[in-house]
Amino acid sequence: MQLSLSEDQSQILGFLDGLTKPYASVPMHDHSLALTSGELDAALVENGFLDVMAEEELGPATAALVVEKLARLPFAVEAAASALVRRLIDPELPRPLCLVEEGQLRKPVRFLADGATVVVVGPSGVRSFTVSADLIGAPQEDTLYAYPVAFLTGLPDTLTTHDVDPAEITRAWRVALAAEAAGLLGAALQSVVTYVSERKQFGRHLATFQAIRHRLAEDQVVTNGVYWLAIRAAASGSQADAAMAALHAQEAAKRVTYDYHQFLGGMGMTLEHPLHLWTYRLKLLTAELGGRGANALAAADALWG
Repeated sequence: MQLSLSEDQSQILGFLDGLTKPYASVPMHDHSLALTSGELDAALVENGFLDVMAEEELGPATAALVVEKLARLPFAVEAAASALVRRLIDPELPRPLCLVEEGQLRKPVRFLADGATVVVVGPSGVRSFTVSADLIGAPQEDTLYAYPVAFLTGLPDTLTTHDVDPAEITRAWRVALAAEAAGLLGAALQSVVTYVSERKQFGRHLATFQAIRHRLAEDQVVTNGVYWLAIRAAASGSQADAAMAALHAQEAAKRVTYDYHQFLGGMGMTLEHPLHLWTYRLKLLTAELGGRGANALAAADALWG
């Protein structure tokens, strides 16, 4: 596995940093549960960042790097499904793209809105439809997910069936989940490190206490593992790698977010600190694709049949 970025990848991430710089911090006095930006979304589309997988020299590994970088922003962007899944189904599918597990309509759906494309993935195949307002439940204004979410009330009578392998779409979905979780974990960790480096208690900065330093070091190792497993899964195209990446991402999210909120003295559970903009998104990702149990079984099946 190549552990250093290619020149093209470095340039793309550098351009992305420049484009997203105005969105890298929370607007002054904003205490929203979720942040979104239509301008940012439009800029990403216009500059082709969500289509890098189509370039042969870039491919899915670069797309995963883009997803990870965007997930670090306090603004929630529908990038993972569009960058890593959409092209495998139909690159012309309108965005935002909402991925739904077959038979799981009662779960909150990220970025679900009138005109969005809903893709239903399951054993019976991959089907899609453009959602209309009559199929969306009451708006979820005060969610604890830091995503714009809504609930499907049902499916239309007619759906478009796509001639693709549902197992392959599920694999790509797992990669997308892992890449996004890697970015969320990385941004949350950086936010906590900044806080404990500035906050004083007992006349000392919190970051000088050995117990905190040791636990943050462990959290860094776990977060790094999510990142590398996600990139490996994107590059290899392996079902086992994808399942392991998703599993580790969900395990890591459960483990380290407890530390992060504890280090902030619970402040990250309020709206006075932006930590929730990453950790609340992680909470929803831990339930996707059947959660840790389903992804562990998928990894075992892919490795040992």
